Parts: sequence; C-alpha cells; structure tokens
Amino acid sequence: MSNDMDKDDSLPEQGADESAPTSEKDVTDPVDDGTDERTIDDLGSDVEVSAEVADDVDEDDLLGGLKIDSSEDIEVPDRLVDQVIGQEHARDVILKAAKQRRHVMMIGSPGTGKSMLAKAMSELLPKEELQDVLVYHNPDDGNEPKVRTVPAGKGEQIVEAHKEEARKRNQMRSFLMWIIIAVVVGYSLIIAQQVLLGILAAGIIFLAFRYGSRGSDAMIPNLLVNNADTSTAPFEDSTGAHAGALLGDVRHDPFQSGGMETPSHDRVEAGAIHKANKGVLFIDEINTLDIRSQQHLMTAIQEREFSITGQSERSSGAMVQTEPVPTDFVMVAAGNLDAMENMHPALRSRIKGYGYEVYMDDTIEDTPEMRRKYARFVAQEVAKDGRLPSFNEAAIEEIILEARRRAGRKGHLTLELRNLGGLVRVAGDMARAEDAEFTTREHVLQAKGRSRSIEQQLADDFIQRRKDYELSVNEGYVVGRVNGLAVMGEDSGIVLPVMAEVTPSQGPGTVIATGQLKEMAQEAVDNVSAIIKKFSDENISEKDIHIQFVQAGQGGVDGDSASITVAAAVISALENVGVDQSLAMTGSLSVRGDVLPVGGVTHKIEAAAKAGMDRVIIPAANEQDVMIEDEYEEMIEIIPVSHISEVLDVALEGEPEKDSLVDRLKSITGSAFEKQGTPSPSNPSPQ
Repeated sequence: MSNDMDKDDSLPEQGADESAPTSEKDVTDPVDDGTDERTIDDLGSDVEVSAEVADDVDEDDLLGGLKIDSSEDIEVPDRLVDQVIGQEHARDVILKAAKQRRHVMMIGSPGTGKSMLAKAMSELLPKEELQDVLVYHNPDDGNEPKVRTVPAGKGEQIVEAHKEEARKRNQMRSFLMWIIIAVVVGYSLIIAQQVLLGILAAGIIFLAFRYGSRGSDAMIPNLLVNNADTSTAPFEDSTGAHAGALLGDVRHDPFQSGGMETPSHDRVEAGAIHKANKGVLFIDEINTLDIRSQQHLMTAIQEREFSITGQSERSSGAMVQTEPVPTDFVMVAAGNLDAMENMHPALRSRIKGYGYEVYMDDTIEDTPEMRRKYARFVAQEVAKDGRLPSFNEAAIEEIILEARRRAGRKGHLTLELRNLGGLVRVAGDMARAEDAEFTTREHVLQAKGRSRSIEQQLADDFIQRRKDYELSVNEGYVVGRVNGLAVMGEDSGIVLPVMAEVTPSQGPGTVIATGQLKEMAQEAVDNVSAIIKKFSDENISEKDIHIQFVQAGQGGVDGDSASITVAAAVISALENVGVDQSLAMTGSLSVRGDVLPVGGVTHKIEAAAKAGMDRVIIPAANEQDVMIEDEYEEMIEIIPVSHISEVLDVALEGEPEKDSLVDRLKSITGSAFEKQGTPSPSNPSPQ
C-alpha cells in the first residue's frame, strides 16, 4: 500500500467556515458579515446569567440582584466554555490560541479550572476535516507497517471492504479444500483401499490450506484512529499516562514463528498524541512525565508526526516501527508552580515559542456581576450531579459568603471552584438524605462542618489534646512565653506557642532556635535578633538566646509569620516581664520594627478563638482580609498593629516596666514608628 499521508498540512484560513461550531448544540444562525463572533468571542464569563435581574442592584446584595427562588430558576449554558467563571485573562488566551491553533501552558493552584478550559478549547478549535488512520502490512518489510490517512468515516468502509474480500477468498479456498479432501479420501478408500493414508493426506491438505489462509488475513488493515462518529475536534486527557498510552505502542507477540504469529501491523496501538490529531492533547502535572517521554513529545509537536514503536525494549514490539503517523494537535500543558522546575526546558520552549503561557488567578474581584456568576455556578454543579435538590436563595447566599471567606482577601471571591463545588455536593447530599425539597442554608452550614479538610480535623484534635493535657495556657502572665499562630495546609489555623530563655554564654553569644525551622523561618529569627541587639541595654554578646517553637510537629515551621511572636518572647525573657497568655499574635517583622502582612489571618483568628484566647494581634495591613465566621466574632477581640512597640504595649505585663520598654523601643526605632500612619515605601507580599 502506498503512503498517502499529507506530511505538510497547512493551517486552515481563519474564516467563517473554520471557526464555526461543530456540535449541534453550538450551531447558530450565521451573521450577515460571514464572521462567527457571536459563538466564539461571546463566551465564558462574558455570557450573562439567564435569570431575571433587578433594575437597581444593591452593592451589598449577595445574589447581585438576581430575582430567583432557587437554583432551578437559573439556566445552565449548554457549552462547556460558557460555564467558565472568572479567569478572564486565561479565557482570552484560550480564545486566541483556539483561533490560531497555538499551544498553551496553564500554571496555577489546583481546582482553578485548567482542565475545564482545556476541554472547552476543543469546542473552539477551527473546523477541520478529521482523519482516520489505517496501518497496512508491508510485504517488503513486515517490521515497518505502512500508514495511510483517509477522511473520517472512510476507514471503517475500507476495513469492511478488505474483510469482505478476505471472507470471499476464504470461502473459495475452503470450497476448493473440501473438494480436494473429498477426492483424496475417496481415492484412498475406493481405489487404493488405504484408509490411514487417506486420512493422513486429508489432514496435511487441511493444514496447508489453513496456513496459506493466514497470508490473506494479513492484508486486512488495522484501523488505528477512528473518527467516524466524531463531529468536534478530539480531546485527549493524558494526565499521568505512561509512555505507551501517550506515544503509542506495539503489543508483544509470544508466537513469532511457525505461521502462528500475529502480523505486526495488527499489534500497533495508537497513543494519545495520535488520537488527538486535529484536536487538543491535555496533560496536567506535566512535570510528572519522564524526560524520555517529554523528548518524544517535543518531536511530535515539532514534526506533527510520530512513528509508533514498542515502548518496552525487551518486547518483540521493539522490532516494529511504523511509518510516521500524523500528530497535528494543540498541546495544553498544566500544572502547579513547581511544574516548571522539572519540566524539560526544550519542551517549555516549544510551547512558549509556538503559543502562550498563562497564570491562573486564585481570586477575582467581588462585584454584583460576579456574584450572579457564582449563583450560576451553584446551578451548574447541581445540574452536573443530577441527584441534588435545588439550592434555595439563602443557601446560594451562604455559598457566596464562603467563596468570599476562602478568597482570603477583602473584596474578592475564590476561584478554587473545585473545593467550593465539593461543599455544594456535600450540602446537597445532606438535603437529599432528609428528602428535603430544597437545599437550605442550614444544610450548607452543616456541610461546612462535615467537609473540613484533614488539616482542620488534625488541628481541632491537636487543640483538644492540648486541653486534655493542660498544655494550652490562655490566662495569666508568663515570662518568655507567647501564643503564636500558624496555618496547617491551606485552610486550618493552629496555636503554636513560642518560648524564649536567656542564659549566660560560654563563648560568643548566639541565637539558638529549635522546632525544625525551615529556611524562611530561620531567616525571620535572624532578622528578629537584629532588633533585639539594637533594643537591649544589656551586652547580649555574652548571652545565648534560646528560642523554642513548642510542638511544631514533624513538618517543622516555615514562613516568617511568627516574627513578632519571637520578638515578644525574647524581649520578655531579656527584661523578665510577663506576657499576657490570653493573647495570641501573628505578623511578620522588618529589621526596623514594622509589622508586615501575613497570610491566613482568618484561619489563625478562628484557631485562637477555639483555643480560648480573648484577644489576637494581627498586622494592620491584614485587617481588611479578616472574614471570620459569625460564631467567633463575639468570642475574640482583634487588635491591628503596625509596629513592634504596639505589640509590646498590648502584650506585656505591668504598666511602669512596660512603658519604659515601649518608650525605649520608640526612641530607637522612632522614625519608623512615627510614620506608621503613612504607607511604607516598600510593598511587602503577604507571607
């Protein structure tokens, strides 16, 4: 068979026919100018929510002015791309990449919609003629099967035609075989009168015909890629695929001689890169692919064709290598921030050189329009599941409040929608268990308790165990002990006490910190020691300062959010002044004494409240990020501070001693403290 594969496929012109929707649900009436802007550009977050909206929308309305009784009143878009919420930049990149058939790499947190955008891209690709791929036996070299591409749907017809032809040949051969056997047996019985010889001759004739028929069966081609029933561009998710599933493979054949072997072309298996031809190949966690697979993937992207061979060197399939098979796909790679570290530089260069790189947003601005989109998100999740009761108005409002809280930033909503969708499903399951007509706010509140993360469950258990063993101290004054706050995982706060002790040194004075401190935490301790040296009247070069992060756990301590905690503990130990144990604190600290913003303040405040603390100190810059649950608002007082002197003023015991310490610190770092009401020239990132 000749190889008819087009090795120089040119890109289609970007006209009306090429960008038109390819599925029935995407078809719309063409506009007069021949473009397709209504179906391509007007998509995703640009698509308005199909529900009645109030004329005068209150900025504080959690539903953004939607006039609905439940999620049933919100129409869910048919196209996947129209269900995208947020990610304006990524959506625009996907739109451009789909029009021009460019590769894309999306980097961001899990659950922000990378796979959804990749799948939506297959709906947006320009309309192209899909192809079937056939593999034929090569009579000249059985280990190099020939490849032929034909229009989609023709492959099945060709295979059926070959099968019918082979069936007719086999019928004629069988008919001829039985005639010859009958003649031989008849001759041996009637004329030669040698029954045994006749039976032996008949068996030899039967085996000869059967052996010969295998040659005709080998002429039937193998349909490698079948797009007969495909109307839109293919989408192949190859996340975590091994080399054979990604690049194609040739099955091992234990029978390689004696006429019993399977023809090599029948053992060829297509890989995801071949099935994705003219479509989208999506690989999440791209860095988990081994280097060899990434190198082969580069070749497939560059050459738009890739031969199939056995991936196991010990298999008989390794002897087989087909002619090049088309791999003209759009590559969409995805991963977290660490994905770029282990990704082959040349593969990243291929994607960047012929496409786009985009970072996925974690949050989006909280506007009435976006709140309406989040209400539609709830309706989408209910529709996708198919077994959940509709959410009433109050339940949807509670979901939007949780989206605000999980954002961790004032005036923003989280875009980690997979986790938020999990909350929707748990709440719906609870309503369904009660045979409720609607999922209510009470079900959502129950779901928030039931769907706690492993880290939060561990944190709660940790707090309870400390209470059982009286390890938590939340009243009185103790010298050198401060209740710090930390975050476990992404959404769980915990109280982490810090203790300090000053002892005479037998050599040069040093700062010794224990608790498995990681690099950033150790640097924070070093920065605090600079303030202590400048603050203290004593000659600390003759003293050792011991700092202990109590029960830090096997994971150790990372980040610098305990800087003010360490500073307060050391200053308390140096001056022998007690620290209020009903107070917890968190905040980073500059070498000049400024309190800088940190991350996770909402979860830290809630952890302090659970531990029985009365007050909590946070950086003033984080005050706008606080979105604690209603139940904690009456339990704890939040004190925002901008300078270490304010921390000491609140935390230390005894007015005369405390005033002298604070005054002394103000005199040393007065320039920074006096300007605390003005913005700092630097713009530190939250830690």
